Amino acid sequence: MIVSQSIESIRQASELIGRGGVIAFRTDTFYGLGADPFNQDAVRRIKQLKGREDSKPILIVISEYDQVDRLMASISPAFGLLAKTFWPAPLTLIGEARPELPPEITAGTKTVGVRLPNDDRVRLLVRTCGGALTATSANPSHAAPATTALQVWEYFGETIDLIVDDGISQTDLPSTVVDVSGTEPKLIREGVISWSEIKLALAGID
Repeated sequence: MIVSQSIESIRQASELIGRGGVIAFRTDTFYGLGADPFNQDAVRRIKQLKGREDSKPILIVISEYDQVDRLMASISPAFGLLAKTFWPAPLTLIGEARPELPPEITAGTKTVGVRLPNDDRVRLLVRTCGGALTATSANPSHAAPATTALQVWEYFGETIDLIVDDGISQTDLPSTVVDVSGTEPKLIREGVISWSEIKLALAGID
């Protein structure tokens, strides 16, 4: 079912997430598949929907910076610096995961990717749904990311509990992903924010 984003549909999404459901929603980049990241059955369902390989982790979006402590066991200086410099932004930062997170989230890496979206409407939905949601792109593996609610429906139909329509994606690029779990930050994927901007910010860590 596709519903327009509203206070009522956000409440409906929150109830579904609380019951272990899976929704699709517009993130600050593409549409994503949302579930409670601590609900192992819900996360497994997302992997099944996407046909996603077990070796690929699932990123999480948060509503406020304070949610990081729920998801990460420790925060590196590079993580702190990049979060302070860029967040909220389409920048996913990878850090050491808390052991309570399901292995389907971390895919055996013992790390987790987290992003604070630069979009008030996205953060409101995530906040209402508990403060943290999975946000892996709403498409089958190897297919193009969905940029509209209709495209999500074409991919998945009624196999998703709710599709929250909040218009077309605001960008045609994914989030930039940087691994800051170790001593040396590593670029995993360049997206909206350039690697040169990241390196310039990291120069201030010395």
